[in-house]
Amino acid sequence: MIRVRKATVEHAEGIARVCSEGWRDTYAGLHSADYIEQAIREFYNVERITRETAETGDGWDGWFVALDGKEVVGAIGGGLTGPEEAEVFVLYVLPSRRGEGIGTRLLDHLSGIQRAKGAKKQWVSVTKGNVKGIPFYEARGFRLVGEREAHFNPDGEALRSLRYVRDLS
Repeated sequence: MIRVRKATVEHAEGIARVCSEGWRDTYAGLHSADYIEQAIREFYNVERITRETAETGDGWDGWFVALDGKEVVGAIGGGLTGPEEAEVFVLYVLPSRRGEGIGTRLLDHLSGIQRAKGAKKQWVSVTKGNVKGIPFYEARGFRLVGEREAHFNPDGEALRSLRYVRDLS
């Protein structure tokens, strides 16, 4: 049985694993192998995630995990970006566990927290060409409203993010 809860330091390795495997699976063939590994080193290392499990506030609600027993099978993080606006910063499910409703449960959990904090709109950025993320968010009511340079765009990469929004009220 899958449980969704706020992550603690003990979940940091599992979050790193889920996000790293999810990132590799999602972006293989879409980005260079160097870019993929550089992003994983930057964002999904255990030390950073350990710090982030202890931090909240200033636009970060923290990490939340989907657990199957004690195994982390999915992870989400987000926060408020304005008085009535929230963002999903990251959402990954182990590739072997996709299609089980885990991502939806994580998104619903975070959305409930953001709604309780007063958010009326929820935003997410999805890399252009992400054939796993785009249909997921569109099926959950997000609508495309624009495009911008990707948040993580090292030298030699000209990556674009699609901006999606949905109503939370």
